[in-house]
Amino acid sequence: MKIGFVGLGKMGMNMVERLLRGNHEVVVYNRTFAKTEIAVKKGAIPAKSLDELIQKLPPPKIIWLMLPAGETTENNLQQLKNLLEPQDILIDGGNAFYQDSMRRAKILAEKNINFFDIGVSGGIWGLEQGYCMMIGGDKNSFAQIEPILKTLAPADGYAYVGKSGSGHFVKMVHNGIEYAMLQAYGEGFEILHGKQEFDLDLARIARLWNHGSIIQSWLLELAAKALTEDLGLESVDGVVPDSGEGRWTVKEAVDLNVPAPVITTSLLQRFRSRQKSSFTSKLIAALRNQFGGHDILKKK
Repeated sequence: MKIGFVGLGKMGMNMVERLLRGNHEVVVYNRTFAKTEIAVKKGAIPAKSLDELIQKLPPPKIIWLMLPAGETTENNLQQLKNLLEPQDILIDGGNAFYQDSMRRAKILAEKNINFFDIGVSGGIWGLEQGYCMMIGGDKNSFAQIEPILKTLAPADGYAYVGKSGSGHFVKMVHNGIEYAMLQAYGEGFEILHGKQEFDLDLARIARLWNHGSIIQSWLLELAAKALTEDLGLESVDGVVPDSGEGRWTVKEAVDLNVPAPVITTSLLQRFRSRQKSSFTSKLIAALRNQFGGHDILKKK
């Protein structure tokens, strides 16, 4: 298939490369053309504007946005709305707020443009292992984008979850759960780290727990990797940002009268991390860097 791709950040660039490996033709546009040139070296077709990207795609055009949520996504979507034709397909694979996706789907439907909100998980490891994808939108049009999803995802790694907004809603809750899991691992390893009399090898323990224990997980693999690289995480500043999904999840829990104390506390602990560094927040920061390529602040 031939697809247009807008946004070549850490995730976007790797997704383009995976599509190219799957023998898709990918026309790419990025605000900074230097990144477009990198994608071209991998086999992508360059575009210097959204208009040029549109011109290089056959009908019905399929365009995937992989941009920061908020104003950047909104601006690009508004431009594309005026360039696309009826039956074209626009996909937002960023971490947009689900109510924004519902609104955007309604606006695009007025021009008979199909909109899909796709929650994407997999971080920087998705290039080799594939991306887990949660798809919301028009079920009748789903088959048109399925070949793309099959290339991007591992086996059983994508699913149509419901109408417009549901893909980003499911991803929002996924990230809320992620907050809680990271917090639990961080706290547990801080307890281990604090028991100095045993001189525990935390990387070895992380690897051990990943063989038959109840708490084995990919995050433990990444914890072992992070702790092997820097046993005491001395080079990591424990400031842990939040990108929005945790806040949205907590607000949704309040609106739905659902008690979510663990996710809520995990969010609040991220605020605390900005006040005083701790081993817990250091490990969470290191894990976010390991699975998502998120920047970490280095101690000076």
